[in-house]
Amino acid sequence: MRHNNIPIYSNKDFEKMRLAGSLAARVLDTLYEIIKPGISTLEINDICHEIILKNNAIPAPLNYKGFPKSVCTSVNHVVCHGIPSEKKILEDGDMLNVDVTVILNGWYGDSSRMFVAGNTNKKNYNFLKLTYESLLAGIEEAKPGNHIGDIGNKIQNLAESHGYSVVRDFCGHGIGKEFHTPPSVLHFGEPGEGPKLEPGMFLTIEPMINLGGWQTKILNDGWTAVTKDKSLSAQFEHTIGITEYGNEIFTLSKNDTDFPIKHI
Repeated sequence: MRHNNIPIYSNKDFEKMRLAGSLAARVLDTLYEIIKPGISTLEINDICHEIILKNNAIPAPLNYKGFPKSVCTSVNHVVCHGIPSEKKILEDGDMLNVDVTVILNGWYGDSSRMFVAGNTNKKNYNFLKLTYESLLAGIEEAKPGNHIGDIGNKIQNLAESHGYSVVRDFCGHGIGKEFHTPPSVLHFGEPGEGPKLEPGMFLTIEPMINLGGWQTKILNDGWTAVTKDKSLSAQFEHTIGITEYGNEIFTLSKNDTDFPIKHI
C-alpha cells in the first residue's frame, strides 16, 4: 500500500526488516576490532562482502547504478559514496564512515557508522559524538503525526548550535523492498514541513555533518562526494520503522558499538 506515493508496510513486514537491519548491524559490528592503521578500504570492503554472502544476502551497493564495490568507505573529508580501494591505506587518526546495505530475502537493511583508525583528538571526538547525537535527535522526532521537517529541523538546530553545518545535497530516504523510495528525508528544514509520518513507513535517517561549510562536490569518479572546503565530514545512519506510538530502529548494534569511537 502507498499513501502519497510513500510505501506503507504491514506489521508482518516489520519482522522482515528486523532481520535485514540486524544483518547490516552485525556486519558493522565486525569492523570494530578490524579498523586500524594500515588496513586498506578495499580490505574492509572484502570483509563486509564475505560476511554478507555467508549470511545468504546480497550487498546492495554492488553494481547499483554502476557502483563498483559492496560498501561505501568515506575517509576524512569524503562526505559519502567513497569507493573502496587498495590504494587507500588508513593512517593513525583517520576518520572513516562505512555504509552497509544488505538485501536479505528481498528486504533492504541500511546503516552506517563512523570509525577511527587508531587515536583521535578531543576536537574530532566531540565532532563525531555530536554527529551521532544528531542522528538520535532526529530519530526522536520520527513518530506518527510529525513531519519529515521535524526530523531535519532537530538535526540542523543541534549541529548548527555547535558550530557545525548540515550537508544539503544528500539525504535519507524511504526503504523496504526497494533501496530508495519516497520520502526524501532531509536533515535540515522547518517543523511541520514535508510529508506527515504514519505507522508502517520505513525510513533511513543519516545526517552528514561537516566541521566546516556544508557545500560538497563530486569527484571525477562520478561517486565520491567531498566537502568543497576539505573540512572533515561525519555521518551515522539507522533504518527505522514508524510504529503506532513512535519508531523501531532496525539496525542497532548487537555489541553496543553504535558509536564505536573510544572516549578520550
